[in-house]
Amino acid sequence: MKLKHKKKHSSSIAVLLAAYNGMAWIEEQIDSIFQQKEVDIDIYISVDISSDGTYEWCQNLATKNIRVNVLPYGDHFGGAAKNFLRLIRDVDFSTYDYVSLADQDDIWLPNKLIHAVNILQKNNIDAYSSDVIAFWSDGREKLVKKSYPQKRLDYYFESAGPGCTYVLNRDSMLLLKIFINNNWKSVNCIELHDWLIYAFFRSRDMSWYIDSEPLMLYRQHALNQVGINFGFLAYLKRIKMIRNGWYRSEVRKISEVITISNDTFNLGTWFLIKFFYQLRRQNKDAFVLLLMILFGMF
Repeated sequence: MKLKHKKKHSSSIAVLLAAYNGMAWIEEQIDSIFQQKEVDIDIYISVDISSDGTYEWCQNLATKNIRVNVLPYGDHFGGAAKNFLRLIRDVDFSTYDYVSLADQDDIWLPNKLIHAVNILQKNNIDAYSSDVIAFWSDGREKLVKKSYPQKRLDYYFESAGPGCTYVLNRDSMLLLKIFINNNWKSVNCIELHDWLIYAFFRSRDMSWYIDSEPLMLYRQHALNQVGINFGFLAYLKRIKMIRNGWYRSEVRKISEVITISNDTFNLGTWFLIKFFYQLRRQNKDAFVLLLMILFGMF
């Protein structure tokens, strides 16, 4: 007698997609999301007030595809971070296995999500992110490496990489939702949602895996809110952001909102000098930051 094999359960994933004037790219991005292998997907889209028909296009898609859900329209978020925070707050993802974040302009390779899920399950960890391949309209490509070894205090000073690589287990995300709801005003002052999410997970001793396998094409164009830091001009821009106080201000806001009672972290000069090697994952970045601290630029 032939035995019948029970069909393996596919992991369910809520994909949270933040959009704004994205008509040039969003269809290609969503097509690549629906081409994901071996997972069950629903997409939840929040559209910042747009002038190019993005909301109308998404609404039309939702009428044709039950797996597409568009959140109520009409709010001006003014940036991706507030838009993603709105998605985390308003989407009920309690029935899914995982939550993934998506920008409107990238291209996902077909095994992006199942690869992340397999790593999460195999290692019994809470969160996943990865390196990406940046690409330009002229055909150029460049590996963006974020998978340097994690350090004890790195989450105060950088994210785990682009938020569009994040895949997070449901239970941990439900804790993040509570945290965001309880600190709504403070978290909305932070400019980078991916940094905030990484800091929250790490500060609560949740496990995070940064993968060296790039399974996403990270589009670079003039309208990127946050692109890659590549080339001399990008390096100068980073230096300027440090010198004008933006970077220190974001570190302060992150540290204040995630602080727990037994946290010894502070922005005192001697503390930062003593632990400078633990502040950034890439060693070169840690030494550059040390120089900035020593010369009073941070």
